[in-house]
Amino acid sequence: MEILKLNEISPVADEAFKGKYTLAKTAKAPVGIILRSFNMHDYPLPPDVCCVGRAGAGVNNIPIDKCSESGVVVFNTPGANANAVKELAICALLLCGRKISEGINWASALKGADIPKQVESEKKAFVGKEIHGKTLGVIGLGAIGVLVANACIELGMNVVGYDPYISVDGAWNLNHHVVKETDLDKLFAESDFITLHVPLTDSTRSMINSKTIALMKDGAAIVNCSRGELVNNADVKAALKSGKLSKYATDFPSEEVVGVENIIAIPHLGASTPEAEDNCARMVARQMTDFIENGNITNSVNFPSCKLTRSGCQRITVIHKNVKNVLRSMTDLISGEGINISNFVSQSKGDYAYCILDLDEKLKDNVLEKLKNLENIVKVRLI
Repeated sequence: MEILKLNEISPVADEAFKGKYTLAKTAKAPVGIILRSFNMHDYPLPPDVCCVGRAGAGVNNIPIDKCSESGVVVFNTPGANANAVKELAICALLLCGRKISEGINWASALKGADIPKQVESEKKAFVGKEIHGKTLGVIGLGAIGVLVANACIELGMNVVGYDPYISVDGAWNLNHHVVKETDLDKLFAESDFITLHVPLTDSTRSMINSKTIALMKDGAAIVNCSRGELVNNADVKAALKSGKLSKYATDFPSEEVVGVENIIAIPHLGASTPEAEDNCARMVARQMTDFIENGNITNSVNFPSCKLTRSGCQRITVIHKNVKNVLRSMTDLISGEGINISNFVSQSKGDYAYCILDLDEKLKDNVLEKLKNLENIVKVRLI
């Protein structure tokens, strides 16, 4: 079977696919697509594709609605690059506290035999502040946010975390010294540094703006290694100019922020480590393999997580609209053919639902077609 590769992917993906699949930049009938940043919004979905695997967390480059309507499961790899982003966020915090970037730029232009003397004479221009003992507000306590919060506790910071949707795993993994804040306005008011670790949604877009900046301490600094659109750049630039904010570090350079005093523009390096790329490639390849071969879904952004241990002699999976009586129509059809369902699981997510059915006997071709033609059925796979 073929997997269409729309970006260069770490070779560990080939190992995870166990030699059963051919990864290629061109494929006649791919069963899956694997990618990183390739923009799929104007890309035609090949008819045989049953899944798309994003070797990373963000899926803004994938047409989720189009995939859902076609019954194509979209996977991502939450947490696989978390350590890489954590390390960059901590680096950005240090850059915001100390005038390291400015000092390096100045020192790089020094000339003459008396450079040490020039350094000792002028270094006072680059005095900064330590992060130890300061308060860090972490907005978003997912895989990355928890790592950042925990690491900064170890660095001697006072850490306040905000996440109304924190998972059970996130809560378990969070250092008990992290103060859980339920009022975002209070976090803004208490923090010397603020770091963002939330997805881009309608509710988070431009969450850092003139109104929220007004709540912050004078001289606060903001780190954004999550999504550029979380911040209103014009409002941040005005706050930096007035002195309300001291620094803004962003991993998302744009025309608005590049070259602006007190803005540290990092060239989107969050997950740019070989370790993170390997982790993402391995994770997404394993998820795609399990889905293609067993129908199991883990870490899908458009369909529910759903797993079932294999039993019986044949397995079918069904993606359908999340409406009443669909399950009954399927089971009635199968049992009406005298076939026993040995095991079954069903889960729903938003407008769609997914079920896995293990059968004691093989379905005849005409029964499979009848299943596909039932009302509100999106896609049926025979495994």
